[in-house]
Amino acid sequence: MTMRRIERYNINVPVLLRVVGWLLLIETLFMLVPLATCLCYEEEDWMCFAGTCALTLVAGLGLTRLIKPSHNHMGKREGFLLTAMVWVVFSIFGMLPFIYCTTPISVTDAFFEAMSGFTTTGASVLDSISHMSHGILMWRALMQWIGGMGIILFTLAVIPMLNHSGGMQMFNAEVTGITHDKLRPRISQTAKSLWTIYIALTVLLILLLWIGPMSGFESICHAFGAISTGGFSTAEESIEAWHSVYVKVVITVFMFLGGVNFGLIFRAVSGQWQPVLKNDVFKVYIGTVSVMLVLFVISIIGAGAVRSWEDLCVNPLFAIVSTITSTGYSVGNFEAWGPFVLSLTFLMMFCGACAGSTSGGAKLDRVLFLVKNCRNEIYRCVYTNSIRPVKVNGKVVSPDLVNKVIAFLCLYMMLVCIGGTLLTAMGLPPVDSFFSAFSCLSNTGLGAGVTGYGGSYSLVPAAGKWLLSLLMLIGRLELFTVLLLFVPSFWHR
Repeated sequence: MTMRRIERYNINVPVLLRVVGWLLLIETLFMLVPLATCLCYEEEDWMCFAGTCALTLVAGLGLTRLIKPSHNHMGKREGFLLTAMVWVVFSIFGMLPFIYCTTPISVTDAFFEAMSGFTTTGASVLDSISHMSHGILMWRALMQWIGGMGIILFTLAVIPMLNHSGGMQMFNAEVTGITHDKLRPRISQTAKSLWTIYIALTVLLILLLWIGPMSGFESICHAFGAISTGGFSTAEESIEAWHSVYVKVVITVFMFLGGVNFGLIFRAVSGQWQPVLKNDVFKVYIGTVSVMLVLFVISIIGAGAVRSWEDLCVNPLFAIVSTITSTGYSVGNFEAWGPFVLSLTFLMMFCGACAGSTSGGAKLDRVLFLVKNCRNEIYRCVYTNSIRPVKVNGKVVSPDLVNKVIAFLCLYMMLVCIGGTLLTAMGLPPVDSFFSAFSCLSNTGLGAGVTGYGGSYSLVPAAGKWLLSLLMLIGRLELFTVLLLFVPSFWHR
């Protein structure tokens, strides 16, 4: 009997570290924004951001200048490893302002806050943000905006060299969805197109919010949080602090757009409306929001929680879009709307919005695949010899892709169960544990019980925060990119 020899795969570590160095230089540039904000408002936290910028700059220059790779080739393994590694590195340097600011928090809390920001989860360990400087609030909002469209995607847009060196692998590993269609012939051109749409929507939202009751600073922070579907706010009462129907309606519209596949938005802007109007997932997205609105209204009326006309149209629609897009902005205590609303919220957290958007969750695309495949299997129970393929947007979906979707959804629920079980072992109540694990894996950031309305994730034990941070990363990179690193065969030929 011959034994198969397993050889360890030689990862191109030098080129990975050099790309990480470039990314740290990019993060340094982004950190200049909160630094300028502190200087503008004459806040002492400018020193904390100046020190963090200097440290990040030195680390970036050291990796780019001192490391000289023998070749720049990156294969599939390097692409997956770099994608996961970058989000962790960004969070490590991104947490430093929280540690060294005038209102410091622990390393555990700082890493949780940074990971929550970059993954657009929006879960916070800060019991109060009223005492935080404008610079810290700007950095929280900016982290979400960077992570919304994707750190790697931004890098592909500004470093064309990666177009030839593992660019497609990194693009597939970070961009959410089942399949990834290139809008342009080159990956770097596709990345630029997506970021152009992203920036344009952000600027438009800033202007619309500025017209209303929000200040310029508040408009920028909430535009970053809404279009990235992150959910960090500058007020402890979230959007409810402004008591403005105008603000709620505008943010609802842009949260909805954040949940749409940006490829479809690009085609709509380019005048190609047919692919948008005929897209099955987009239709399901609109239908799901509509059905949920009807169910929410019935539940609110049944719970006797109607105080004004806003409670029947504006507030429930805002909560639905905020939840299904994983934004997490709130307009009050949604738990007061009855247990049925809580169960619907749980369902929307699982489904998420469209693939290729900035939203979290399992994505409606996969749910649609699953429903159509289940329907076909039920049909085959009666007509055993029939052949009924899964069709989406008029195209037949390959069985391999359907199997991958089913595996993804099974892994998704397994991770929720494992995460929730481990949190109960740390002393959290069962409902709170499973809801928190689900919320972080789906990058929604909503809480229930001790982490819900009036509470925060600060009540979670330190070990639980590191666990939830891992779940945020796994959820943002859609499971396989991170879980693949724990498979021994990944490191072998």
